[in-house]
Amino acid sequence: MPAIKKVMLQHFKQFSALTLEFDAGINVLIGDNETGKSSVLLALDLALSASRSRVETIGYESLLSQSAVRAFKAGPTTLDRLPSVVVEVFLEEGDDQGYYGTQNITGAMTDGVGMEIAPLIEEFGATILQLLAEDPENFPYEYYGVKFYTFSGAQHVNYRRPVKHLLLDSSRIDSEYAAREYTRTVFSFNAEPPERYSLENRYRRGKESFRDKELATLNAELGAYQFGVRTSIRSNLETDLIITKDGIPIENRGKGEQCFIKTEFALRRHDAKGELHALLLEEPENHLSHTKMKQLVEQLSKTAGTQLFIATHSSHICSRLDLRHALLLGGDQKAGRLKALSEPTASFFMKAPDNNVLEFALSKKVILVEGDAEFILIEEMYKKHANGRTPQADEVHIISIGGTSFKRYLELGKLLGIRVAAIRDNDGDYNSHCVENYAKHLYDQARVFADPDDQRSTFEIGLYQDNKAACDDLFAAGRNKLTVQEYMLKNKADAAFELLTKKGTELLAPQYIQDAITWINE
Repeated sequence: MPAIKKVMLQHFKQFSALTLEFDAGINVLIGDNETGKSSVLLALDLALSASRSRVETIGYESLLSQSAVRAFKAGPTTLDRLPSVVVEVFLEEGDDQGYYGTQNITGAMTDGVGMEIAPLIEEFGATILQLLAEDPENFPYEYYGVKFYTFSGAQHVNYRRPVKHLLLDSSRIDSEYAAREYTRTVFSFNAEPPERYSLENRYRRGKESFRDKELATLNAELGAYQFGVRTSIRSNLETDLIITKDGIPIENRGKGEQCFIKTEFALRRHDAKGELHALLLEEPENHLSHTKMKQLVEQLSKTAGTQLFIATHSSHICSRLDLRHALLLGGDQKAGRLKALSEPTASFFMKAPDNNVLEFALSKKVILVEGDAEFILIEEMYKKHANGRTPQADEVHIISIGGTSFKRYLELGKLLGIRVAAIRDNDGDYNSHCVENYAKHLYDQARVFADPDDQRSTFEIGLYQDNKAACDDLFAAGRNKLTVQEYMLKNKADAAFELLTKKGTELLAPQYIQDAITWINE
């Protein structure tokens, strides 16, 4: 299988420059909105497809980095400073010398294909200079052109692709164009050229036969103006084909079902014929129920022989497919793959209940708490001890995790450079549980906060002792068997919610929580 090893981008959409290296199996692109996950999939699709019409339909102005355009306008508007878009896809070396050479950004001798969108200087240099002289704020998009090439320096053509790939975008899953393109592509994977040409020929002849036989009687009465049947490239076998499941066209099913069926069908046919080398999935979780998403993840995890590129916002997809396959796009300090994550931690996130691991990975500052009661009250406490600011205003994410998970999140936080305040109970032994226990897991940007008083072993005990009057006022009446503190310990979430709704603005956070709120913003 001709695997994609690397992609290099220059001035492509929001990227001035980007290099991503890929695994031969699964690659999960994660990142916040507008960090470029979709752009990476688009770059791969355009360069591999070598479709001039698709690039022109999208528009050069949409593909050329606007920061590069602004930089050009800010300096001397000379021809040599006009920016170009470059997308280069590096492939595992094979036997076809047509893709092997040094015509790439790095100059390395290897296999690959590229796409360049550049100004047509030889043909229109003088015209471009005149346009810029007359209107410096103008930009000559209309005088750009696109070319596709192999690393040997030869032309890369649409009908001869080194990597057979398919892009599935769930946001366009039910559009007529997307459905037609998907069907056309999958048809080409499942029917070898001789069989495809034969089917197309017979389909055209069948249309002509219908015209000549079935319409003959009607047309005989119409004279010079008669009815015919389309047989052009806009109405042929590939454009007329549809895919059905149980006799129902898939475009008549819901969006989630369409996404699931199309992914499953493409991979299943690959297993049968070995034709699909790479599958590009854009947010496959869109429109899927939790059950369908689990089935999709199971299908993807078992895929062999097809290289997967998945852009997602789903913690479930990201963690269940192994975080070590993830490539994080965003801040410079985080760019790259999470391969360094240990096997036990990666396995933990794969097996643990659905979690907020992706929210954690995309954060700059995080407060981790271990219980529902802390999570219910922490935002109100934060506002009280941060001069009225909310966690969101300070870009602080509050995430509730199980007490045994702290070390796993701290390992991920260290790898990504996230500032983490881990708030936990001391469980009756502060030194053992909160100091010695984490000595090997902390880093400069991570601290554990707990009550140093062993007698205040849980959050509820400290909360009660620091807010005795408010707690007694709410919970003391009618208590024959349980003390207020005992009631709060046995009904942690319910007690916390009642305190929030009735006494939220009065509550004083235990000192260690106040310290965590102060530290996270230092």
